[in-house]
Amino acid sequence: MARFARWTAAAAAALLVAGCSSGSSGDGTDEGKGGDKSSATAPSSGTPSGLPAKLTSQKLDWGRCKGTSDSPAPGSGWQCATLKVPLDYAKPDGETIGLAVIRSKATGGSGKRIGSLLFNFGGPGGSGISTMPSYGSIVGSLHDRYDLVSWDPRGVAASEGVRCRSDKDIQAAESVDATPDDATEEAAYFKDATDFGKGCEKAAGKLMSHVSTTDTARDMDLMREVLGDRKMHYFGISYGTELGGVYAHLFPKNVGRLVLDAVVDPSADTVGHAKNQTLGFQRALDDYLKSTGQDPKQGSQKIVDLLKRIDARPLPASGGRKLTQTLALTGIVLPLYSKQGWPSLTSALKAAEDGDGSELLTLADGYNERDPSGRYGTTTHSQRVISCLDDKQRPTPEETRKLLPEFEKISPVFGDFMGWDTAGWCHDWPVAGQFDNPEVSAPGAEPVLVVGNTGDPATPYEGARRMADELGKDVGVELTWKGEGHGAYGSGSDCVDSTVNRYLLDGTVPKDGKVCAS
Repeated sequence: MARFARWTAAAAAALLVAGCSSGSSGDGTDEGKGGDKSSATAPSSGTPSGLPAKLTSQKLDWGRCKGTSDSPAPGSGWQCATLKVPLDYAKPDGETIGLAVIRSKATGGSGKRIGSLLFNFGGPGGSGISTMPSYGSIVGSLHDRYDLVSWDPRGVAASEGVRCRSDKDIQAAESVDATPDDATEEAAYFKDATDFGKGCEKAAGKLMSHVSTTDTARDMDLMREVLGDRKMHYFGISYGTELGGVYAHLFPKNVGRLVLDAVVDPSADTVGHAKNQTLGFQRALDDYLKSTGQDPKQGSQKIVDLLKRIDARPLPASGGRKLTQTLALTGIVLPLYSKQGWPSLTSALKAAEDGDGSELLTLADGYNERDPSGRYGTTTHSQRVISCLDDKQRPTPEETRKLLPEFEKISPVFGDFMGWDTAGWCHDWPVAGQFDNPEVSAPGAEPVLVVGNTGDPATPYEGARRMADELGKDVGVELTWKGEGHGAYGSGSDCVDSTVNRYLLDGTVPKDGKVCAS
């Protein structure tokens, strides 16, 4: 089972295909000056961190980055180090853990260095160590004046990464129906969820209770201090927007220039977030169907009928594997993350209609981070450990059954899956969740640029306005792009790119509510 609310390596790669515009011109909308004018060369913030000097004064031992099982070693322009942070912020003098950090120093070609620009690519559970070097080409215009910095958050990949089950067990679990039709399938679905949680608890140990978004936001502020930055300059994507909002709430006086792109709705609880995503993916599917000349309602019903046939009889696929209904739905989801993926969806659906599940299975494998040898990535493992520690709301199976008609009304294709996911994702989880929805109010913070995309499948654009409102008056500033795909920056809009660049490079804050046409 994989939740669709994340920025995956595969989704990021799809967006990278779109390339990056030069961002050289805007659209003439009235804009004002604002934002932080600080440089990283200024002294660290005077706000006491409450952490011991052995942490706040640590010197990072930067060296050549090593390759990982997921990605080769980046070029010589990238350096890696380990940041020590408290396991438990309630015991700052106690045990520490190491966070893997990566940077490429500012090139200095077009002006004075501003400082570090931290990136979180979402998930939760996405690896910044693996993603930052490839994403560097998209943000190249920012590299002149910023050190590009990212990291693997606690519980992710090289930072005490959690792996909850073996590759063999992951593949076996793919036969579990994530949209159970009877008591037997329902029992198997919830047993798999329980088993996954037990595997996570065994793998993570005491870390299991210390991987929350709040913990990671505190790690960010320690990182800011150790890097020598007076203010936090940050670019968060997808879940990274929630992390950025929580950071702004905890450390409003340390906020510099924050960009939140593909915004998670901070007002939504577990069920509300699932409904938002159900709507977002159905919208993206409707736009895709329109692009192929199909009526969205009729095209969606055709896909529903296909999924029902696959549920009754999984399709043969390459390598002797079978395409199940859940894998087919996952394969449909991946191409919706970027318009560039739409042709592959057309081909895969046609092949499935003809009885061959290979193409949809390949797409599902991309989402699930399965390589040709049968090895799986661990993004979903980390994602679940982090989100289940965050999310307090745990719908029961009974409550979920009552919710299913609402989800199916929102989307005949995705509703059933997303509805069951509200109960299955954190079912019988070993640790309690911490909040219903994150607190992001940040009174007194510098303006934060919040970017929404009207065609975003995973984080519907309404979340951007809600984030801007909850950040507070004179803090949240919304920018809307009428486009397609998960995220807006670097997706082909000169207007978006130039607006974001001016904010990050010059401190120019756009007018709240500015709209960039597709």
